Amino acid sequence: MLSNYICALDIGSSKIACSLALLKKKQLERIYFDYMPIQAVKEGVIVDSISLIGSVTKLLKSLKGKSGINIKFISVNISGQDIVTKHAQAIIPLAERGNKVITVSDIQRANEQARILGSSLEEEIIHTIPSSYTIDSKNDILNPLGLYSHKLQVDLYLVCAKLASVQSLSRLINQSGYEIKNLFLSGLATSKAVLSREFREGLNIFCDIGSDTTELLIFKDGLLKEVEVLALGGDNFTQALSENLKITFELAEDIKRSYGIIGNPEQVSDSKEILVKKSEFYKPIKQKLVTELITASAKNICLKIKEAVEKKVLPYEINNFVITGRTVLLEGFIETLENTLSLVVKLGRITNLEIISLIKENSELTGQKYLTYLTSLGMICEAIEKKPLGILPLHQPAKNLLIKAINRAREVYQEYF
Repeated sequence: MLSNYICALDIGSSKIACSLALLKKKQLERIYFDYMPIQAVKEGVIVDSISLIGSVTKLLKSLKGKSGINIKFISVNISGQDIVTKHAQAIIPLAERGNKVITVSDIQRANEQARILGSSLEEEIIHTIPSSYTIDSKNDILNPLGLYSHKLQVDLYLVCAKLASVQSLSRLINQSGYEIKNLFLSGLATSKAVLSREFREGLNIFCDIGSDTTELLIFKDGLLKEVEVLALGGDNFTQALSENLKITFELAEDIKRSYGIIGNPEQVSDSKEILVKKSEFYKPIKQKLVTELITASAKNICLKIKEAVEKKVLPYEINNFVITGRTVLLEGFIETLENTLSLVVKLGRITNLEIISLIKENSELTGQKYLTYLTSLGMICEAIEKKPLGILPLHQPAKNLLIKAINRAREVYQEYF
């Protein structure tokens, strides 16, 4: 059963953002939001644990003050180059002779066997996603429940993280005074907040652009098939400005946000200048040069995304391409990506109606400010629905002994009648 609150913490490379949802009779009653910038994580790796502990403590203390809730358990995301994905297969016999009807217990046994075979002492499994099942007579079965077969084979897609990274994150959260209740891949959590029913059919791609990493998730008929983590993001724009204009990274970030336009530099007048303070003097910078550098970076990022996509799928097979991240707010970025991919690119928007209504009531999230909280909101969506991300809609193991007995009786009936 859900507790009376769900606290979801999104740890990124440039900020930490937290959403605290209050529940009444399993319905969302209110959501509190807060975030703060950080510099303690690079490409998903914690580089300054002391600073991050202080930031997490301060942020959650702020939410406690806003809500009056004594937070103990939190859901947290993980991402970066320490993410490992793999397929694991297992075959289990169902009957010594002839065939038998496949039950929930059989499916769970096959899944667990594949999970064990795919596990590693150096990795922690974050998500276990059945890609397909095989029975005696047919391959690529999405749900074998109730079918007859002599044996059952499963192909699991495992999303893992290096054990050292998970242990470091867990220790950091504990030192902040909290415990991790659930751990999610960042992009998969974010997708839970924005992907609609249309993603349940065909080939669909979700792209989440962060500060220094970009996650590509490929879905087929609603199931996650591939995850690709690219070492690029919004910081690529900032770094290009910093290096070419000989200014600090922080100043380059301000220029990117205020004057970052992607388009034809020739359409920008030579007379337009940006005055930036350097030491005790103001230095003029041509706005045309800024546009030129921003546009070149955008084209490079879009090209790398295209190359990563084409290694996995054929572009004409893609039904939908959805993108999120604060980088997409740069004027002209979505259009540039569309031209590069030769596809229609959609901005990810929250699809949960309860959350949408609560966000509309919050003046702090007007415009596109909700993008800051998409990952944490995705974790809340998953907890409310109580449906594991990417998992087929199979029955979960019952905790009540009476329910277990009823389920077992149902399986026996299915098997013999």
